[in-house]
Amino acid sequence: MSWTNWAGTERSRLARVSSPRDEDDVADIIRAAADRGLRVKAVGAGHSFTGAAVTDGVQVRLTHLAGVTSVDATRGEATVRAGTPLWQLNQELAQLGFALPNLGDIDRQSLAGAIATGTHGTGLRLQGLSAGVRALRIVLPDGKIVACSPAENPDLFQAARLGLGALGVVTELTVAVVPAFLLRAVERPERLDAILESADAEAEGNDHFEFYWFPHTDRVLTKRNNRVEPHAPRQPLPRWRARLDDELLSNRVFEWTNRLTHRVPRTTKHVNAVAARALTERAYTDTSHSVFVTPRDVRFIESEWAFPRDALPHVLTELRRWVDGHDEQISFPVECRFAAADDVWLSTAHGRESCYVAVHRYHRQEPGMYFAAFESIALAHGGRPHWGKLHTRTTRWFRDAYPRFEDFLAVRDRVDPDRVFANPYLEAVLGR
Repeated sequence: MSWTNWAGTERSRLARVSSPRDEDDVADIIRAAADRGLRVKAVGAGHSFTGAAVTDGVQVRLTHLAGVTSVDATRGEATVRAGTPLWQLNQELAQLGFALPNLGDIDRQSLAGAIATGTHGTGLRLQGLSAGVRALRIVLPDGKIVACSPAENPDLFQAARLGLGALGVVTELTVAVVPAFLLRAVERPERLDAILESADAEAEGNDHFEFYWFPHTDRVLTKRNNRVEPHAPRQPLPRWRARLDDELLSNRVFEWTNRLTHRVPRTTKHVNAVAARALTERAYTDTSHSVFVTPRDVRFIESEWAFPRDALPHVLTELRRWVDGHDEQISFPVECRFAAADDVWLSTAHGRESCYVAVHRYHRQEPGMYFAAFESIALAHGGRPHWGKLHTRTTRWFRDAYPRFEDFLAVRDRVDPDRVFANPYLEAVLGR
């Protein structure tokens, strides 16, 4: 069978596809594959742009391992099967009166896949999803099922809560949750220079602050999301406005304009200018996941790097200078977010408050010099690449970038010495 990831950046031929019904099935599948000398890889939604989920052996699809199994309100924890899509998890938690404290802007990924590659949201006082993992269950290459937590198999736990799929197949996760809450969202167009001067203060002053810069223009779209009082009324966007903005303009029209700029690149600057000027302010109050998540029907490729928090204006100024000085036409906005420091071994925010900058291209386009130039800027400012997004870094570089990288490799050597869970991407970033 053939397999392609969401963006079309990775393809592979599979020896076999398996869809286990339970944890014991997972163990049997892994043991059988190892006996036949086949490599194994679990896959979620295939939303990584890198080859993190690629295999030429057995692909394990965890679609049957889905759903919330329990919630502990006293401890603020939910135990969830690993294959649960984030959109389903958000709905199930909401029905139980709970929510994840933070989310990214896409909810198509599986929980295990999002955690394994370091998915994060925005908010200077909030950490990424991996940092919220309290315990997990994982099936190792020999088929052994192991429970992990800070108190039980702590080294394996520390590695596996952002494990890149390199250690085994995670089957269940216990994650931090909070009582369900509403967010007040205020979105409006502003000027890039003004935002670069105030971004640090905006990140401090809002629960969640992010912005999108439209290349070839001086315009940005800012988003400020803040919690409201527990009993405040829900005031969602009118249905017509949500359909106009999120379904028509952000998806259908954006698809058409990207097809146009792909075929006729010289129209890009004009299209971006029109799009940026078409933005109007909007404000609404809705459930947290409804505010965090944005429908993304237009396919793209992406590179995202995490930087020390104070690097943001320098990175964007240099990126803007490069865009203005070259002929490449960039139709996608540049996304900028913030996150708290954490202690996850392979987290891009390990040990430092971080800002994130992400560049995109329409999926029919090549990364071109744009992604290469961005990576060069990132390297000059202490960047760390998102594990699920395009980059060219390899093992030797990562050894210097992550203080606990060698600890992660030691766990990998111990649990998977025969590299049952290896693939070309992991060989590049972790070594053979």
